[in-house]
Amino acid sequence: MIQRIQTIYLLLATILSGGSIFLFNLWVNNEGVKFFVMDSFNSNNTLLIVMAVLFFLSALLTFVAIFQFKKRQLQFVLGRLSILINFILLGILVYFAQNLSGEINVSEKGIGLLIPILTIVLVVMANKAIKKDEELVKSVDRLR
Repeated sequence: MIQRIQTIYLLLATILSGGSIFLFNLWVNNEGVKFFVMDSFNSNNTLLIVMAVLFFLSALLTFVAIFQFKKRQLQFVLGRLSILINFILLGILVYFAQNLSGEINVSEKGIGLLIPILTIVLVVMANKAIKKDEELVKSVDRLR
């Protein structure tokens, strides 16, 4: 059923991972220019392009997982895959935020760096609710 609590968690994760990347900057460079996820497509750095694609892939996976409420196992697996993608995103963002190899001079970190962390938390809460539903259905099947 689509009105479950995991749907709310997954919807919030989708909005956070896919929508808020347009609102919140990742960092501000020394010249005062804010860097958003969409600016990654204009760069010639392949790691930045991969980062942007992973943001959209994470949003797509959580959105698809919302409509897999009849297949709870698939919904759970899609959630785990989204968590893995967000951990990879977190690693990429930490790499660029720490200014390794002098590629980007980061003078101020933006709130957008927290997006993968919050998405991970929301998807973990959704997976806990999915697992709880699965256990409830199994317990009812045992009684029959």
